Amino acid sequence: MFTTSRAALRWNHAWRALHRVPKSRRSQRCVVTWSPVGAAFNMQAQQSLMKANATNGLFGVPELNCPEGFTEARRTALQRAECLVEEACRAEPGPRVVELFDELSDCLCRVADLADFIRIAHPDEAFREAADEACVSIGTMVEKLNTNAELYSSLRRLMENAKVLESLDEETRRVAELFLFDFEVSGIHLDVEKRHAAVKLHVELLELQTDFLAGTYLPCRVDPRAMPPHLGPCFPQQDGWLQVSGLHMDSPDDLVREVAYRTYLHPNEAQLTRLDALLESRDRLAKLLGYRTFADRALRGTMAKNPGTVMDFLVKLSNKLSEKTQQDFTMMRGMKIKLNPKNPELMPWDPPYYIGLFRAERFNIHPSLYSPFFSLGACMEGLNGLFGHLLGVMLYSEPPASGEVWSPDVRKLAVVHEAEGLLGYIYCDFFQRPGKPLQDCHFTIRGGRRLPNGEYQAPVVVLMLNLGTQSQRGPVLLTPGMMENLFHEMGHAMHSMLGRTRYQHVTGTRCATDFAEVPSILMEYFASDYRVVSQFARHYQTGQALSKSMVSRLCESKKVCAASDMQVQVFYAILDQLYHGEHPLTKSTTQILQETQECYYGIPHIPDTAWQMRFGHLVGYGAKYYSYLLSRAVASMLWRKCFQQNPFSREMGERYQQEMLRHGGGKEPIAMVEGMLQTRPSVEDFVDALVVDLEQDFETFLMDSK
Repeated sequence: MFTTSRAALRWNHAWRALHRVPKSRRSQRCVVTWSPVGAAFNMQAQQSLMKANATNGLFGVPELNCPEGFTEARRTALQRAECLVEEACRAEPGPRVVELFDELSDCLCRVADLADFIRIAHPDEAFREAADEACVSIGTMVEKLNTNAELYSSLRRLMENAKVLESLDEETRRVAELFLFDFEVSGIHLDVEKRHAAVKLHVELLELQTDFLAGTYLPCRVDPRAMPPHLGPCFPQQDGWLQVSGLHMDSPDDLVREVAYRTYLHPNEAQLTRLDALLESRDRLAKLLGYRTFADRALRGTMAKNPGTVMDFLVKLSNKLSEKTQQDFTMMRGMKIKLNPKNPELMPWDPPYYIGLFRAERFNIHPSLYSPFFSLGACMEGLNGLFGHLLGVMLYSEPPASGEVWSPDVRKLAVVHEAEGLLGYIYCDFFQRPGKPLQDCHFTIRGGRRLPNGEYQAPVVVLMLNLGTQSQRGPVLLTPGMMENLFHEMGHAMHSMLGRTRYQHVTGTRCATDFAEVPSILMEYFASDYRVVSQFARHYQTGQALSKSMVSRLCESKKVCAASDMQVQVFYAILDQLYHGEHPLTKSTTQILQETQECYYGIPHIPDTAWQMRFGHLVGYGAKYYSYLLSRAVASMLWRKCFQQNPFSREMGERYQQEMLRHGGGKEPIAMVEGMLQTRPSVEDFVDALVVDLEQDFETFLMDSK
């Protein structure tokens, strides 16, 4: 561990040596220089790829210097797990039981989480296959533990001992409850017959979820002869068939959008049957475990707590949005009449195109105007400065050892607190490469936890983006959307870094789904504040600062049709609740979709289409699709009450750390929100926070925040 001052001296010295400007160039009119962090991301990486004889392994794990190392890693983890299980089964009721369960979880997660990332991200097929085998092996062990009656009994004895339970601190008691919930989700508390039924349902659900998710991305094949000749070139061909693999929402041709919509969403009976089976099996499992509906089971432990609260929030939000949404639709119809007077009716395939067109024409916000001010290095400097002011945290670029990373363009950041020293590491996998998943996300590789010797296990995470590749011609330039997304993902990373829970089971982002997005969405507000943006947004060639008027136009453009954008999310969230509510469903999923769309969106459903068969979020966010809206409401309230007046306030930053970030999932989410806001918000407060965002005038905001 190193102190901030030593790290700063070391990196500043290295940076000066590396970037000293030759005398022959010092007379040039403008030389744009970068801090060490900025330079690390605006220059091409120099480290080499992992070699077969490398002494270091992936993420610094020695045995992972070759694919075969995963066999050794999982063997060691499984052996250690067996020992911990034996000790946990013998332990007397007390905090030691929870510590053993968490150590067992950490032992398995440190292999499974790392392998889960490597199996999708590593460019070497041998590593991917070895990591996949490790995931399967650890997963099998977890299934075995979830049905270990002796292990369950040990935890049950603790939970039934009122005197011991009362003596536990809040976090330990909550973690014990979460472990017990995980057990009982598997049906271990049921009689033998029901337990076997629950296990069988779990297996069925895994297969159904995998098959349904695969079907959501499956392209539609069309005979070229069935397509109007002038539309054929708009779709790629493969093996003599036209491939319609999306909705083509950005096409300026109304007919292309319509054909793509009708084709891509044409009912696929096999996929609809999978969805019916998925919803039915979830309901059967929930009832078997003692819940009224799958939604009741899924919402346990969340901020919302139950389906009634979720529906109350969504319906009240829909009512507040209704008038503004209709105004948005009127504006879109007006634009469509001008461009297509023969077909002026607004259709489901129209809003995204006309919203984008209106924003571009009214505000002149073409990405090419902004990107030169948002080089990746400049954006990283901005994040570093913001974290320093707000949280007392600095980012330092460290060269990874040979074999430590899976691609030569991965950057490693040490996260250092001014008082506590090293907090953890962020590996930045930001650039496109062949075979890399097209997703922007945060992966926990190793969770933080308090070790028996009193030290803290430093968390390790990966941030994955898909930015353009670097070249000798200049740094990677980000669009405003990419910049905002970078801030969003770094919000997740700092949640992981600043978590200081005793148990890794609840570290960082391992918290309720409707709370997990709060820190990341909050960062989007910082990314839209001129006082923050002005600290780093400068032209990568001239050093010119981004003007306030350009930031103003960008922020105002986001409010264009924001009500209708939010309304469609309300529609999806209500549909999700209805699908996971009372069963058996009294109507088909398509009929429910049609009625919900007409009631909570306003643009009619198109006959002979089935959008729900492409609703992939039903797999990972079943009964929880509302979470993003609720998280945004909380983030909006935090911004306005705590940071709008001064986005660099250390006082508010300290409160944010102490009341929210450090607790991860170790505290009731609504209690963390209450601690930060110093009041417990109601459903109406959440709704109002989202509506206020639609009404805020940016220029007024600038004046009010001076």
